[in-house]
Amino acid sequence: MNGVRPVWPDGKSFAFTIFDDPDSQTLEIARDVYGFLRDLGFRTTKGIWPIAPPRHPSDHGATCGDPAYASFARELQQAGFEIGLHNATCHTSLREETAAGLAAFERLFGAPPRSYAQHYFCDENLYWGDRRVSGINRAIYNLVTRNRYRDRFHGDTEGHPLFWGDLCRARIRYVRSFAFADVNTLNTCPVLPYHDPERPFVNYWFTASEGSNLGHFTATLTEANQERLEAEGGACIMYTHFGHGFHHGQLDARFRTLMTRLASRNGWFVPVSTLLDHLAQSETPAQRTITPAQRRRLERRWLIHKMRYGSA
Repeated sequence: MNGVRPVWPDGKSFAFTIFDDPDSQTLEIARDVYGFLRDLGFRTTKGIWPIAPPRHPSDHGATCGDPAYASFARELQQAGFEIGLHNATCHTSLREETAAGLAAFERLFGAPPRSYAQHYFCDENLYWGDRRVSGINRAIYNLVTRNRYRDRFHGDTEGHPLFWGDLCRARIRYVRSFAFADVNTLNTCPVLPYHDPERPFVNYWFTASEGSNLGHFTATLTEANQERLEAEGGACIMYTHFGHGFHHGQLDARFRTLMTRLASRNGWFVPVSTLLDHLAQSETPAQRTITPAQRRRLERRWLIHKMRYGSA
């Protein structure tokens, strides 16, 4: 945001939203979590897999290949939640499979996805693995990860069987990039959402606050951090997986307490794309273009975070 404190609609003091990946999430878990969020007044973004896996899945989370789950996701959309994309399905997809997944998404939800978070086990991811970072930061990343993700992801490699960068650019506006431990997502990035000229198949990237599992989520959203978020007039885009520890027969009590407390504050609780659209309208395209120096600082900060949390 270039250091400028945003003005939130309707006199709200801060903004809060969630992008929830579907990993390990059953229909039962989804119903309980989203019923709870809906009743508190939150409207967030639920990532989905639009088609069932034709090969061995990387994760047991439900997909929209299950008609009951697809129906539930449409009900969420009708209630004001955003449905985002988490790749075509829960394993690596060839270009034609990704295209089929995008078509299925549009049939189910009436329009292409506006926001997208990449599933770590899909090799068609865009600018992922060591391609997430540049120059010396790429060398550091490969050293830290022992080259496990070097030249593995090819969604942005034109001519490769996994390439779909042109489809992403034509259909999807916002793609998640890095996650950080700061509850105020705006503190982590000089401009949000941002365009990176070195990664042209993505229109705009957005960073997120660390909440990948229950422990990280509740550590980021403590009572003190909620108060700081409001005092700073900031925005939290929480990245999470509600299938990772939030529900064991019932919703976790600490999660319920923190979200109930947050709901009582003067926050603007809208889906990811709505929040990003609001931030984007206050800046010109040139102002939303990240500079090489800004990106190097962002990458270094993320590498430090990754060494501590091991998060995607």
